[in-house]
Amino acid sequence: MFSAINMPSTSSLFSTYASITTSLMLFKTIANQLLQLIPQQVQTLIYSKLEYFFRRPISSDELTLIIEDKDSYNHNELFVASQLFLGTKITPVIGRIRVEKVPKQKRLALTIDNGQEIEDVFEETKVKWKLIPEKTDERGHTTENQHIELIFDRKDKEKVLNSYLMYVLNIAKTMQEQYKVAKLHTVDRQRASWKQIILEHPATFDTLAMDHKLKREILEDLERFLKRREFYKRVGKAWKRGYLLYGPPGTGKSTLVAAMANYLNFDIYDFELSSVNSNDELRKYLLATGNRSILVIEDIDCSIDLQNRDKDEKVTKDKFTLSGLLNFIDGLWSSCGDERIIIFTTNHKDRLDQALLRPGRMDMHIHLSYCTTEAFNILALNYLGIHKNNKELYIEIENSLEKYQVTPAEVAEELMKSEDVDIALEGLLKFIKGKKLKPDEQVEIKDGCQKPKEQKIEKKNVKKIVNPGRMGVRKPFFV
Repeated sequence: MFSAINMPSTSSLFSTYASITTSLMLFKTIANQLLQLIPQQVQTLIYSKLEYFFRRPISSDELTLIIEDKDSYNHNELFVASQLFLGTKITPVIGRIRVEKVPKQKRLALTIDNGQEIEDVFEETKVKWKLIPEKTDERGHTTENQHIELIFDRKDKEKVLNSYLMYVLNIAKTMQEQYKVAKLHTVDRQRASWKQIILEHPATFDTLAMDHKLKREILEDLERFLKRREFYKRVGKAWKRGYLLYGPPGTGKSTLVAAMANYLNFDIYDFELSSVNSNDELRKYLLATGNRSILVIEDIDCSIDLQNRDKDEKVTKDKFTLSGLLNFIDGLWSSCGDERIIIFTTNHKDRLDQALLRPGRMDMHIHLSYCTTEAFNILALNYLGIHKNNKELYIEIENSLEKYQVTPAEVAEELMKSEDVDIALEGLLKFIKGKKLKPDEQVEIKDGCQKPKEQKIEKKNVKKIVNPGRMGVRKPFFV
């Protein structure tokens, strides 16, 4: 305490304040000038070291686990699970929250923002989570990947590693199954990884223009596959199923794939073999596909020369071969994943190497041929709201479909031309009678290991049919 005699005068206080302020401003000026002399890279390094120093555990009894997501091919499952888990632990004390709405989902997805901390207690063990953002230099190069820090007492190491993290994984798996939305993945050549969008194709088995018997066989096969996890494990086989969809263009092969994905709630990986340059590149892409997914290779006969494996194949580091594809389908690499479906589509089954077609690779061969009476009934209901109409015009169309080569896509296109039922049917009948007649021959088609059955098929070397909506060009699976 100052006595009345020793109390500083007002003028001396202002003088001291001015002196301190001047010194601070001088120090700031000198510091700014020094910073200009230090390269930006060195400044970034100093800042990162200081940040690490101040955020490191104060006590040597603490242990920090770094959970990083840095692989462009394979995501760290624990990193993804931790993000989902932390979304369930948000409390009112959290200052910043990230929120997003995914199409087809009714709930909002919440997660913590960069730098935020969350505390949790597991079986009386206290842990602390912290999300650390990605850091880049002035050129945009990543200097530190985004990661999550998990901090806890060193004595609880075994419990955290063996029990707590497994608990986090199980919680995240339940959330993924409950809120999963099917996605469509395509190859991103620039990033050498998969990019994804929400699968919004409306196709279902109810609206699929297909004979009821074949539709039922496919559904029963899918259900049997889903229920056989332990069976595949017991017999020592990878839990996967292969389907070959073949037939003329416009017969609904891509639509069937979308209906299967919607029915199973599986992701679709639309893969173009023409974008692959080597077996190593093929393996990296395929290993990055997730479980509960459908891998689709459309028009496989056009993607690459896969006709004859016995031809002289000069296997080099920079060449993609049929053997490389077969090794992933049912070789050692086929076991790297569970609950997966592989689908090949082709307009010309006879052009494929027999090695691709045997059971164990393509287990079920599904022939999608020209529009039948039953398929027309479904299309008429979908587009015109009528079903098995007794009108003479409707009956004449049914009879004509038994004689002419007309695809379901062509029928659907004609039905869309008018909302008036009579006008639409008249236009369709006129269109049908301008098409080719069907051949009379019948052949047996084997459905994988199923019993042989008779189906009408097109003759070999028929003229190529342009698929309405495709303009004769192979398009991605964005339909």
